[in-house]
Amino acid sequence: MSSIPFSFELYPPRTAESTRALHDTIDRLAEAGPDFISVTYGAGGSTGGRSLEVLRYIRAHTDTEPLAHLTCVGNTYAGAARLIREFLDAGVLSFLALRGDPPAGQSEDDVFLGDLESSAQLVQLIDRVQAERAPYEESPVRGNPGAVRVAPRRRVNIAVAAFPNGHPRSAYSSQHVDALLAKQAAGATVAITQLFFHPDHYLAFVERARRAGVTIPILPGIMPITSPARLARVLELTGEELPSELAIELEVEPTTEGRRRIGIRWAADLIRAVVDGGAPGVHLYAFNQHETVLDVLRLAGIIPQRQLSAASKGTP
Repeated sequence: MSSIPFSFELYPPRTAESTRALHDTIDRLAEAGPDFISVTYGAGGSTGGRSLEVLRYIRAHTDTEPLAHLTCVGNTYAGAARLIREFLDAGVLSFLALRGDPPAGQSEDDVFLGDLESSAQLVQLIDRVQAERAPYEESPVRGNPGAVRVAPRRRVNIAVAAFPNGHPRSAYSSQHVDALLAKQAAGATVAITQLFFHPDHYLAFVERARRAGVTIPILPGIMPITSPARLARVLELTGEELPSELAIELEVEPTTEGRRRIGIRWAADLIRAVVDGGAPGVHLYAFNQHETVLDVLRLAGIIPQRQLSAASKGTP
């Protein structure tokens, strides 16, 4: 499994102290060699500036590709286009296009949902904004002052979300597959799934999507669940069914470290199963911490022990 690609998701910090801790986490995660590190973006632009700061740090201080989340909710066409240009100006060339949810405590009836009705439209807007920029990029020629080398500008990579067990707002059973087809047609280059707890949920979804005509890679989104409180919160946010065996193990285990080991084992087993079933890589939700996700990758055989030791401060 050592050649399996992997990536991580982080969220913007809220304080100066958490900013310093996040920079350390980024450095540790980047040492492991991920394909990209994605940074979430708050509904209605609530964390756009902080997201950009994190993306700039990734680009300036690591060799890892930064990936920016963008949401439709609360964005006008002009505002979304302006934000995309800001990310592009910062050198960000990878995006995750999401419809997004209303801010906490508000329903879709209470909040301005924005001019963009779907993530497929956002995919098209990202492509269009980049196309409006200069189609070529210039780089200086060493030893020849004033001379530049002209090359076609690299196209953006655009990821989209996929829902193995269906979207909570789906009106019919296959709508989430149809929506993924629409995102692919709009120009998406890869899909990342919402979390799931059983490998068959991912593998069966991929099979259905392939039969329907989806050809882009579908990365499984894996989240180590290390406490009953985190499990409850995740179920509340996603609407996923309770994984009873995991829930019982976490409730019965009395120690924090024991629960952490349970979550790591569950996530590693899930990775092994989906990779054996053909997954093209894995995407881990890191909760702005590096030790647990790196331990998951070690146990799954994705990164070697020596790399983990360098990246996770010796965490078992």
